[in-house]
Amino acid sequence: QVALAESGGGLVQPGGSLSLSCAASGFTDRVYNMGWHRRVPGKEREFVAGIAMDGGPITYGAFAKGRFTISRDDVEKTAFLQMTSLEPEDTAVYYCYAYERGPWRDHWGQGTQVTVSS
Repeated sequence: QVALAESGGGLVQPGGSLSLSCAASGFTDRVYNMGWHRRVPGKEREFVAGIAMDGGPITYGAFAKGRFTISRDDVEKTAFLQMTSLEPEDTAVYYCYAYERGPWRDHWGQGTQVTVSS
């Protein structure tokens, strides 16, 4: 079983920055991609960013390009999300995910609140 521990988030003013991290533990050898989705109450879940754990592709949601940066530590099986130029519209609960192969499974963190407000 894979467990995900999220940290970071909180309250920031518009234009500010926040960082999130997500550490995978347990049977992580088959984890091949990690990242985040976010959910605003009353709206559908949105893909934020994802990164392959073997040097593969990095992908971003359209709203995240140019403002958010995802990175990883392959040894620690940890993903990081640096968010800059935050806007009130970025207010959401951010959920870390990890995809596992053989057979395919998805794992999710507990979610962390990001609030952008003056």
